Amino acid sequence: MNLFENALDTKEEPLAARMRPRTLDEYIGQDHILGKGRLLRRAIQADQLSSVIFYGPPGTGKTTLARVIANTTKSHFSTLNAVLSGVKELRTEIEAAKERRELYGIRTILFIDEVHRWNKSQQDALLPWVENGTFILIGATTENPYFEVNAALVSRSRVFQLKKLTDDNLHDIAMQAVQDEERGYGKYKVVFEDGALEHLISVANGDARSLLNALELAVETTPDLFPPADGTEIYISKETAEESIQKKAVLYDKEGDYHFDVISAFIKSLRGSDPDASLYWLARMVAAGEDPRFIFRRMEILAAEDVGMADPYAVAVVEADASAFDRIGLPEGRFHLAHSAIYLSTCPKSNSSLGFFDALADVEREKAEEVPNHLKDPSRDSKGFGHGEGYLYPHSYKDHWVAQQYLPSGLQGKMYYKPSDMGYEAKIKDAVTLRREAQLEAVTEDFYSENLTFSPGDRLRDKWVERALSGRSESLIKLMEKLYSGLDIPRYSNVLVLNASHGLLLWPLMKMNPEGLSVASVRTEEQKEIISHFSSELDSLLRPQIIVSSPLSAFSQLEDGLRFGIISGRNVLSRLKEDGKILQLIASRLDTDGSIALIESIPVLSTRLSDVVQEKYRKVLQEAEKTIYSDANPLTEWNKEDLEESVRKFFPEAEFEYVRETEDRVLSDDALRHFHASSYKETMSETEFLSAFPVRTVKWSNTVAVIRSGFQKDRKAIDSPEWKSVMEKTNL
Repeated sequence: MNLFENALDTKEEPLAARMRPRTLDEYIGQDHILGKGRLLRRAIQADQLSSVIFYGPPGTGKTTLARVIANTTKSHFSTLNAVLSGVKELRTEIEAAKERRELYGIRTILFIDEVHRWNKSQQDALLPWVENGTFILIGATTENPYFEVNAALVSRSRVFQLKKLTDDNLHDIAMQAVQDEERGYGKYKVVFEDGALEHLISVANGDARSLLNALELAVETTPDLFPPADGTEIYISKETAEESIQKKAVLYDKEGDYHFDVISAFIKSLRGSDPDASLYWLARMVAAGEDPRFIFRRMEILAAEDVGMADPYAVAVVEADASAFDRIGLPEGRFHLAHSAIYLSTCPKSNSSLGFFDALADVEREKAEEVPNHLKDPSRDSKGFGHGEGYLYPHSYKDHWVAQQYLPSGLQGKMYYKPSDMGYEAKIKDAVTLRREAQLEAVTEDFYSENLTFSPGDRLRDKWVERALSGRSESLIKLMEKLYSGLDIPRYSNVLVLNASHGLLLWPLMKMNPEGLSVASVRTEEQKEIISHFSSELDSLLRPQIIVSSPLSAFSQLEDGLRFGIISGRNVLSRLKEDGKILQLIASRLDTDGSIALIESIPVLSTRLSDVVQEKYRKVLQEAEKTIYSDANPLTEWNKEDLEESVRKFFPEAEFEYVRETEDRVLSDDALRHFHASSYKETMSETEFLSAFPVRTVKWSNTVAVIRSGFQKDRKAIDSPEWKSVMEKTNL
């Protein structure tokens, strides 16, 4: 069956079917995944689509988007509807796809509408053919695929969530329909009474299909005879609009996705210890026909995550109620749902189990720590290496406990479990604390350390970011932390890094925008080669776009209309009075709610050679530096006041933080010769200049401005859990 087969007479199709977009340019809405620069748009345009699942409420354009892909791709496009077909039809498509691939080298894209309607065995039948490349899958579902679609299929697909269309999107769709002469009502003059179109849009509630169906009814029932003559005015009154669309879509529908909003409210009410709200949201779900097993599953998670050790019996209570429900069923089983909800909402709360994820972060971030010798398995090689020697058997001691080292030596003193003062945990807190103090006094020495090699099982994206960041200096890390602290951009944001150099400021942003476009401008081919090398293992669609040019020229090479959620850079305003135009270009390319994050060194506030030369040569160099640091030098003719004034012309709310960095700098002969030839050759001979610096390792200071605008007003501190999470994922 081909969902996209043209009818013999398209005029007999409903308006919603006739007005389906045929190209990306006709598609309205979903800018977060289809806007310029977005990953999905690039994949469709390049015909490099991998398996995807489109997930969202009805009427948001999932099937329409599949139709656009069908019109764009050079691959063979097949369709199945999960409601009307099963394994038999799938086998037919498999054989045809294998033949096309083996005989003609043609890929097959298989679109499955309402893929969640297939049961587990049907979805399992599809899996091997997606895995071996026989099919590229496009699935469409109104249900959350992480719950309703085979986990193996989801893991092999990229999930794109389509959101409810905005009122502006619906207005544009309505105008498209009344102006299109071929497929819509462009041959007539459709006029709306004030408030009529707005009523249709409001009641449609984000559903394009609902809007177009109502518009069709309003237009085609207004004249006495339809179709009227070309050019006829069709006046849609508010009363007609109200009759054409009479009620909104149900906000909670077990067949839709809204149940996730309600289950979220339910869980948050349980976590917040509000039994009344918990029972209300539970009743909403039960009345809508939600699967009770789904509700119990979420309560079991909460019992461990949010109640935890404050009441260790909470898990047992929910499990007992769930088992009883399986035996009793509805309607009496509602007592067990309510019993668990009331119990959890009135329990003491503790999320101390989250300490596991702190430990997991350490495992993923740090190199493999050596297992303490006394904890090693003695059964293999206790004679050769002394493994297990020194272990103290707790049951041989009073209270079945003895202080000794259990953590690796490099993690001694690390606390992952932090007992709260609630419920059961309050009783054990003192004992846990006391034993920790004793543990630190019982650290043993390992007399033998094996040299092992270890390759962590990080995902590909994490591995190349880790390699890319491994050579950075400590001072730049601290500056980057300050620069990006509190930054919160959507996954689909486009990002631009000016003067990206070797990518230090680029990699953390790419961790945050896996569905957006990343652009970096660099000054040399060598810098481009390094960034390209570090990103070469990524899928081609995920690699950054690299522009070799000055920051100013980079803007002319960007696609028209391409905007960014954040524009970052380092030393892009070095010649402030010449480069000031960059600020105007940055402002013109930012999203409405975009951010800037710039690091700018201020040369006039840095150490000068006269500060570190021998005393007897100081005045001579200072005289020479009057010219070097004069107003005629574009690098030094500005100070921090000039910088703030220039930036605030375009970003009035920009905030500045000044960091004084000091490092040990080595003044090599080559470096001094460069200084001499460029600035000091009129002052003294090269030989004398070199001898003026007998101490070649000097303290060198530099003042750096950290400039940020558009960040959250209540910024997260650098040491907050949220920021640490970002930095840990970036392997910092």
